[in-house]
Amino acid sequence: MDSMTQAALGAAIGGTVLGGRLGRKAVLLGAALGTLPDLDVVIDYGDAVANVTRHRGFSHSLFVLGGLAAALTLLATRLAPARDIGLRRWAAFFGLCLMTHPLLDALTTYGTQLWWPLDLRPVAWPIVFIIDPLYSLPLLVGIAVALATGRRRGPAWGLALSCAYLVFALGARTLVESRLAPVLAERGLEEAPRLVQPTPFNTLLWRATVVEGDHYHEALIGLFDGDHPPEPETYARGADLARVALAAPAGRRLAWFAGPFLRYEVETQDGRETLVATDLRLGFPGFHPFRYALAHRQDGAWQPLARTVQLPTPPGDDRAALARLGARILSPEPMLCTSHFVPRQWIVSAPGRC
Repeated sequence: MDSMTQAALGAAIGGTVLGGRLGRKAVLLGAALGTLPDLDVVIDYGDAVANVTRHRGFSHSLFVLGGLAAALTLLATRLAPARDIGLRRWAAFFGLCLMTHPLLDALTTYGTQLWWPLDLRPVAWPIVFIIDPLYSLPLLVGIAVALATGRRRGPAWGLALSCAYLVFALGARTLVESRLAPVLAERGLEEAPRLVQPTPFNTLLWRATVVEGDHYHEALIGLFDGDHPPEPETYARGADLARVALAAPAGRRLAWFAGPFLRYEVETQDGRETLVATDLRLGFPGFHPFRYALAHRQDGAWQPLARTVQLPTPPGDDRAALARLGARILSPEPMLCTSHFVPRQWIVSAPGRC
């Protein structure tokens, strides 16, 4: 989640756990602890792929944060002027403020390396978008009440409402997957890699991405679709270029990070043919902000870049695409209709009526 939401979550936890003892100080300290893991963004790991794949790494590890929480707990019991606060309450305060940050991040698409330093892929079970006002607003209102009045009931209520929203999101995802399953079974894709995630800023419209060899399928599924089944559209994935990408360490690192949800294509950059990898998990059809140049073709052979770079999103009417997604939330017709804002070379078939 965005850092503001993480700070609000830490503040709400702080106000709930220690608001009665420390008042506003508990809210402010909780906010600082809640955003602390995201300070790893100031570290430059050398290139674009390294920076994006190492974010949410050591600073989001449950091992690291658990150890830090234990150390801060012991320190607080020795130095805190509020001697009436027991060891368990300090442990709950530091442990929850720090460790809920990566756990919430794991509920988004990006993924979180919860078990660093173990060599495991990032954990991602997306039920909320990285920015979701309906999750964040109860927390912000609750801590505003606490800062204005000094009472801890505001943070507790905000925390309860935000947790209830996560339960709703989990139920919405379950419903969406139940609607998607028969469509995949009909196409023989029950075992194909899939990703189901909410579209930007809401949990009413969901996006399903299914990978099948050299192609991937996209479908939008809304909670208000009724009996209308999902209608996936198919796009080229450029899987034949994966061999070139995987020959370089950066390409292998990106594949470790994103799994099969990558599209490969050749673009002309600065007058040279460039191999570009796009992370299909982030963004939405027609707008994928995480695109990386991995290699240049020189004298008929691909040469990996010494330093990968993140490329700008191809020009297009991104706001129109986002508006189309917004209109789709309440539409009873489950049509993706992306052909108006997705480059034609990616589209293999477009069965929806746009």
